[in-house]
Amino acid sequence: MTHKLHSVVLAGEQDVVNARQRARSIAEALGFDHHDQIRIATATSEIARNAFRYARGGNVSFEVDEDTGIFRIIVTDKGGGIPHLDQVIGGSYRSSTGMGMGILGTKRLMDEFSIDSSSSGTHVLFGKQLPAHSRSVDSGILQRVSTMLSRRHPATPLDELQVQNRELMKTLDELGQRKEELARINAELQDTNRGVVALYAELDERADYLRRASELKSSFLSNMSHEFRTPLNSMLALTRMLLDRMDGDLTPEQDQQLRFIQQSAKELAEMVDDLLDLAKVEAGRLEVKPKAFEVAELFGALRGMLKPLLADNTLNLIFEPADSLPPLFTDEQKVSQILRNFISNAIKFTPQGEVRIHACQCDDRIEFSVIDTGIGISESDQRIIFEEFAQVESTLQKRVKGTGLGLPLSRKLAQLLGGTVEVESTIGLGSSFRLIIPIVFPGAAQTEQLALPEVDPERKLILIVEDNPETAFVYSRYLTNAGFQTHTVSALEDAQTVLAKVTPAAMILDVLLRSDTSWNFLREIKADPRSIPVLVMSVVNDEHRVYGLGADSFLTKPFVPEQMIGEIIRLTSVSGRLRILLVDDNEVSRYLLRENIAEAQYEMFEARDGREGLRLANEIKPSLIFLDYYMPDLNGAQVLRDLRSTPELAHIPIVVHSTKTFDDAELRFFREHSVSIFPKQALTLPDSAVRLRELMHALTVHAESEKSRNA
Repeated sequence: MTHKLHSVVLAGEQDVVNARQRARSIAEALGFDHHDQIRIATATSEIARNAFRYARGGNVSFEVDEDTGIFRIIVTDKGGGIPHLDQVIGGSYRSSTGMGMGILGTKRLMDEFSIDSSSSGTHVLFGKQLPAHSRSVDSGILQRVSTMLSRRHPATPLDELQVQNRELMKTLDELGQRKEELARINAELQDTNRGVVALYAELDERADYLRRASELKSSFLSNMSHEFRTPLNSMLALTRMLLDRMDGDLTPEQDQQLRFIQQSAKELAEMVDDLLDLAKVEAGRLEVKPKAFEVAELFGALRGMLKPLLADNTLNLIFEPADSLPPLFTDEQKVSQILRNFISNAIKFTPQGEVRIHACQCDDRIEFSVIDTGIGISESDQRIIFEEFAQVESTLQKRVKGTGLGLPLSRKLAQLLGGTVEVESTIGLGSSFRLIIPIVFPGAAQTEQLALPEVDPERKLILIVEDNPETAFVYSRYLTNAGFQTHTVSALEDAQTVLAKVTPAAMILDVLLRSDTSWNFLREIKADPRSIPVLVMSVVNDEHRVYGLGADSFLTKPFVPEQMIGEIIRLTSVSGRLRILLVDDNEVSRYLLRENIAEAQYEMFEARDGREGLRLANEIKPSLIFLDYYMPDLNGAQVLRDLRSTPELAHIPIVVHSTKTFDDAELRFFREHSVSIFPKQALTLPDSAVRLRELMHALTVHAESEKSRNA
């Protein structure tokens, strides 16, 4: 509803002054504060003056829109309109008379503004939001406006100027007070800032101290854990040898003592592993490797792993069905580690009854529960069980040993996966530990894109499918030193993705990645007529099944590097083992070279002089020839010329193997005939075998590629 309050006809200069006076009076009656009264009066004066000056007259109306809560002023004229209106509104128009400045100023001062101008006149509407206490326009407010308008106002522009001067002086006085208050506040802020800066400096110092202390702690734990690992592994290996009676029989007392030593070493090894994981988590170096897996398959693996911990039939380990749950995309190894900690603790502290493992979906999360009927944990002790090395005193605790690191590590691993760990327990009734994690790891969007290998045409690509990062690293290092290119994946899904895009020369596969799923993967790979060679390397010594599913080769862990490299060379060679010809009159030199080459990987042939070497080269067509330079009858240079002049032998890579230091002319001769040099002195170096294998592989690969290109 709109209430018309007043109007002024602009017939002369005095009417512009009256419009300003009425605007200020109405604003005061409507409850606007002093500054808003001045803003409204100034805006009205500017627009009314424009109408009188440029259109020779007009009309000013005052009204209140009760629906929107706006005090509105409307100025109309019948002039010729405003040229360049868009530029005026945009603030870019410049006029020598100041035309447009009042319009732009009014727009900035008011809450509502609109203007419509044409050749038949101009209509300007602007308004200010009513104060909160005057939003409801009742008869009392309208009466107050009427009373205010009936008062006598200054009749001349001089009187209005005096009023404006008083308003200006009042405003300047208020500004001065505010300036003084601002200066006082600034001084207080400067004092506060100095205190804050000092506090921040102290906090930074403390934070740096804590950071260095945390780094030292993590470094100490990591270094000491690695130092402990070697002797602990030795202790476990030695006790296993003795308990297996490899060095003779033991008395019952000795057997018991060795088992005590073995158990203590195992407990220490577990603590070392937990300390290493804790150090990695705190240092931010523990990497999350998400992949898709089924909860039912995880439960199956845990059931087989933890069943041996049940001492007798008084305790039941129950895994509830989880077939209806969606697949998880997170780090399966870390989820398994957390649940193993929960379940092993439940078994330790539940003399009889049951340990039940359950999983359910809650929106976008999976909740795992490990519920036991054991001795329970008091409410006060529930606050300390997640502290490192903390253990609850109980009758069972004295008989059951633990490190006190399992639960703290589990909580940190859960946080790393974007989840939480919760516990509920009652003394004498049992405990319930819960792991709640997202179905999809929060960082999965960055890790879902699998990096594909950039194939090097000069080296054969070997795909390594192995979920143990240390083992995969060792495989890759040995194969790289032997001249191969490697690419490692830890999951079968990733292997399938790589194989869909790239065809490697061979694959190394661990069949225990996902139990039977890996066997199925091997069967599927070898069912393809275009399948690549597969070397299976596993702790499972099931040679019959491996070869039955189509594997091309099989080695058990722990592996011998030379055997693995030899098998890969054999599998990636066009015609099985490469033939190597050694032409040297010195038997000792041939023996040393043969030992460094690893004879089992190649088919070796030896010639005791140059003539025999040429004869064998023509007969066997070797893939590589090692040639001594000094020999009776025909020396190395003559043999080399004959080999290069025979078309069937001209492409064979030749390595001059000699103690001679060659001059520039001889070196130029070797380059012209594409001959490599491997000095006999190099066989005394610690890495001679590796360097020799790298040279041989590079030469044979290059020769094969040249042969294929020429064909």
